[in-house]
Amino acid sequence: MKRILMLAVCYVVVVTTTAQKFDDLKKFIFIPGQEENAKIEIDKIASDPKFQGKAEVWLWKAKVYSLLFKNEKTRSKYPNIEVSANEAYQKYLQLEPNMDLLNKNNLRDIPFDIYQTAFSLGVKTYQAKNWDTSAYYFKMAVVYSDDFYKNKWASSTASMDTTSILYTGIAYQNANKTDEAYAYFSRLTDSAVGGKDFETVYRFVITININRKNEAEVKRYIKVAKKIYPDESWEDYDIDYINKNYSLAEKTALFDKEDAAGNFDENGYLRFGDGFAHLSENDKATLDSTKIAAYQKKAAEAFKKAFGKNPQNAIAAFNVGVIYYNVFGEYDDRTRANIRQLQELNTKKLDEKDPKKRAAFDIKNKPIIDSLKKANADMEKNIMDAIDVSSEWMEKSFAVLKDKANKINSEKNVLNKTVDFLANIYQYKRDKAKGKDQKAYDAFDAKYKQFDALHDKY
Repeated sequence: MKRILMLAVCYVVVVTTTAQKFDDLKKFIFIPGQEENAKIEIDKIASDPKFQGKAEVWLWKAKVYSLLFKNEKTRSKYPNIEVSANEAYQKYLQLEPNMDLLNKNNLRDIPFDIYQTAFSLGVKTYQAKNWDTSAYYFKMAVVYSDDFYKNKWASSTASMDTTSILYTGIAYQNANKTDEAYAYFSRLTDSAVGGKDFETVYRFVITININRKNEAEVKRYIKVAKKIYPDESWEDYDIDYINKNYSLAEKTALFDKEDAAGNFDENGYLRFGDGFAHLSENDKATLDSTKIAAYQKKAAEAFKKAFGKNPQNAIAAFNVGVIYYNVFGEYDDRTRANIRQLQELNTKKLDEKDPKKRAAFDIKNKPIIDSLKKANADMEKNIMDAIDVSSEWMEKSFAVLKDKANKINSEKNVLNKTVDFLANIYQYKRDKAKGKDQKAYDAFDAKYKQFDALHDKY
């Protein structure tokens, strides 16, 4: 009985001594300018092995150290004091998850002080473009703000401190720490956070997933972004993913499948049309000229269908016209090259004065001459077909834009190019009709003069 009594007495002494120690500590904590004396007291208590397992010790240590962190003078005197403040607070939470002591002693200012100080330092170092340091402080602010929202201490009805999370991500992004930036930005996009400050966050997250070849996430985030920012363009990311991660054969198969299923809107056709019209250098290196030409025509068909979806899309019509104008140009270049070769052969023949040698020259070169003439005759139809299609679609583009009010610069640029192309086309057609069909000649000449007079008028 005496032994038990003695233990009880010892226990009372310990409790009384601990209480006295905290009483001394509290004298300093609540007096401005006495934070360092409070540090001396709490360090004494915390260094005693008897008290290191007590939640109260770590709570008051967190309080003292958060004040030292908050005060600019003591923060400079004790580098990394925020680390000790955070460690003490986290240790307290570990020992007492229900936070009874914190609530009884009205010490919620501990996490708020750490949060506010960390956030303000994050802003200060952000403005100084010290990105790593800024990210460090904003990250700490996020840790504490998450606790506020989890414990329903925040007055906001939001689920997170979007500002701290946003600037943590931006600081990491500016520090070229993409993975870290993504971790914070994706918290925002996963929660469908909206507002003018967050649009670029969605673009960043989508781009990272494109680079990671994560198609499901790309589609998911595009869907969210479209809902929040319906007036912005998000479809380009789809084709960007396809261009970066699909082979040309896979892109072609996907286009044919979606086209057949009727799944494309105007923008879908435009995106694939642009992709087929501008093959990568690697794709060009693996294809012969015939296949490259086939893809140009496939691009034109996609642009035609885009125009079918929206007959006011002058640029889609212009693109069709340009593609076939280039086809015409290629055939015309080949025809002219053949004509030059025929002229060179004829010059060599005329230079030969010996009738026998000239006859031998004719026999030897007849197959070549016949082949060149046939090639030009065959290309004549291709040239006229291409130029007819080009003029048809250039005229459609011109019709849409010529009387449009408030034309933007890109539309003016297209319109100026359109009239120049049409002038060239009708000049070519006119010259082809010369001496053969006067009526056609006059009609083409009138068209030529019409469009030539509009050069640089827009």
